[in-house]
Amino acid sequence: MKCLPTRRAVLAAGAMTVVGHGAVWAQESNRTYRLGVLAGLPRGAPQSGVVVADLGKAGFIVGKNLIIDWRLQGSPEQTTASVAELVRLAPDVLLAAGTLGMVAAQAATRTIPILGIADDMVASGLVPSLAHPGANLTGISILATELDGKRLEILMELVPASRHMAALADPSVAGPAQLAALRSAAASRSVVLSIYPVHGPEEIAAIVGAAQAAGATALNVLASRMLDANRKTILDRCAALNLPAIYQWPEMAEEGGFAAYGPRYAKMLRQLARQVVKVLHGAKPADIPVEQPTEFELVINLKTAKALGLSIPYTILALADEVIE
Repeated sequence: MKCLPTRRAVLAAGAMTVVGHGAVWAQESNRTYRLGVLAGLPRGAPQSGVVVADLGKAGFIVGKNLIIDWRLQGSPEQTTASVAELVRLAPDVLLAAGTLGMVAAQAATRTIPILGIADDMVASGLVPSLAHPGANLTGISILATELDGKRLEILMELVPASRHMAALADPSVAGPAQLAALRSAAASRSVVLSIYPVHGPEEIAAIVGAAQAAGATALNVLASRMLDANRKTILDRCAALNLPAIYQWPEMAEEGGFAAYGPRYAKMLRQLARQVVKVLHGAKPADIPVEQPTEFELVINLKTAKALGLSIPYTILALADEVIE
């Protein structure tokens, strides 16, 4: 990796497990396992296949010895109802997407193992510590706060002429202290950063338009499950408005975004799958340390940059892990 953020200590010893055909499995013969999924994306989304594929490699195969119950989260009311349905089905493991999904799952059950990917599990109160999560919940904590700041730094390097930038923020994820720190970081570089809270998907297109109309010439899309689930709206709106934006997952630049920096989402899902396998083998979430990403990728879509009329400094291109032409 060519550029790394400042970050907290990462994986606790023993957090990783090899998943593969050559391992010795402890699942009971003739037993069917049940996985409940509270997801932000439809079942057919490309990301949904990653965990299923890795579970299959570990011997947990849909249609043979694994049932997956899939429910979507959305509004708080829909999320609560979806969690209640999944809990009634008594899954062996409940997967929840994002901090809000995990909070809802934790409120619904203290006995069913809950695993998921969240922005900051300690700061959100999901776990007391990364090494000792306790209770019935563990998963992946993705360093959202640190990486939002790092993405702002990169965006200022990518669009050095911009003196006014905007940030899309999910108020349920980004707190006042974090947003104040982002504004201060921008101000230290003589850049005005305008924060635009987004409370729901229906607001996204109008808010991106409002940011551009107010004079913002670049956009930092802060980490958020809700914003990620509506990435196409953001990508399309930014393209229509000729607005360069940076995103949290490398895959988003590969889908047409201007740039992205962070851990690869597929790798996070594979880490999560390894944890699911541990639980299905009998481990307790309390004994499985919360993991954090250790690899971060900078992806720059040069094709999109050219469409936006931007010339990327060579020094930044040299740091990129992937340049899409």
